[in-house]
Amino acid sequence: MTMLPSIADLPLGEGVTHVAVTSPADIVGAGLRDGMTVFWHGDRPIGHVLMHEGWQIGTHIDHIDADFIPAIGHELQRQVRPTVSASVVICTRDRPDQLAACLASLPRQSYRPREIIVVDNASSDPRTHDVALAAGVIYIREDRPGLDIARNAGVLRATGDIVAFTDDDVLLHPKWLERLVAAFDRPQVAAVTGLVLPAELATEAQRHFETYWGFGKGYLERDFDSSSFKSHRRDAFPAWEIGAGASMAFRRDVFERIGLFDERLDVGQAGCSGDSEYWYRLLANGYTCRYAPSSVAFHSHRRTIEGLASQIFYYMRGHVAALLVQHERTALQGNRVRAYLYLPTWYAYRLLRRAIGRKRIADRFLKEEIAGCASGFRFYHGKGKRE
Repeated sequence: MTMLPSIADLPLGEGVTHVAVTSPADIVGAGLRDGMTVFWHGDRPIGHVLMHEGWQIGTHIDHIDADFIPAIGHELQRQVRPTVSASVVICTRDRPDQLAACLASLPRQSYRPREIIVVDNASSDPRTHDVALAAGVIYIREDRPGLDIARNAGVLRATGDIVAFTDDDVLLHPKWLERLVAAFDRPQVAAVTGLVLPAELATEAQRHFETYWGFGKGYLERDFDSSSFKSHRRDAFPAWEIGAGASMAFRRDVFERIGLFDERLDVGQAGCSGDSEYWYRLLANGYTCRYAPSSVAFHSHRRTIEGLASQIFYYMRGHVAALLVQHERTALQGNRVRAYLYLPTWYAYRLLRRAIGRKRIADRFLKEEIAGCASGFRFYHGKGKRE
């Protein structure tokens, strides 16, 4: 792995190569190897190529031209060091070793948080408490299972103007927090997400996830505002494209205005989408959400096929539950159309395609996707629907 100075101290794994470039010509001449090659301009990632057995299976470099790299320089020059305070919340359960690695990347931040809050979501032994105590951070025990329940406990304890969230299986670039918080440069920006790159691509499961699912949303800064939200009145606004819960931040006062995370969603309950439902709710209330790829985090994907299969099941279960929660809150029919019409039609097409012999590697977990969707309906109508 070719390390950049800014991330040389992070314990990143194999399968991802980081390369510094100064012009598009450097990308053309780069020697690509199997796995993921991430191209950086300074300390800002600008694109990547995915390779497997000598073949390109995914690229994200078409946007890089002679005008793009200077524009990145201007983007970074415009950023002003934050003057507001920030709290960092990490929700965790029974992963003390990963939590320790995540916490170790926080003292290196160029912008230091006011406080770091570890919310222990019902771990089975005291190791999580011991790791938090050794790191000198605030420790909260939340015995009710559910990621959004834990997130809410962190929000209620936080005192910073901005509340930033990351996961216990994440390593943070030294400028992660500074650039996440700096992106709140207008009062209307209520939430910011960052770029999430893989920490390693060492196993088949990790490579599959990054190729067909992944957390990265590209290398261009993007605003999602009320006008883009209103353009999706007849279909469900794709809030899942805004970012990933592994790297996100909110103005603390929005929780007072539009409520906390919906505790029916995400890990431990429906299984996923508590973050995207909250972004959706912000947009529905006229706020702006921003994707800021200059803020970088590195996520450790599931290493086993069995773990990935379970993850995809719960992703789709949570996705369907979130669509129905969004309809419940807004009465916008596009959510029901996606849940009850688009998804069944899409899966019927993929099943038919498979039946006539047109198998695709992207459909490897088709059974888990369909089962997850069905479970999402059962969850919402069985225990998740508000009376």
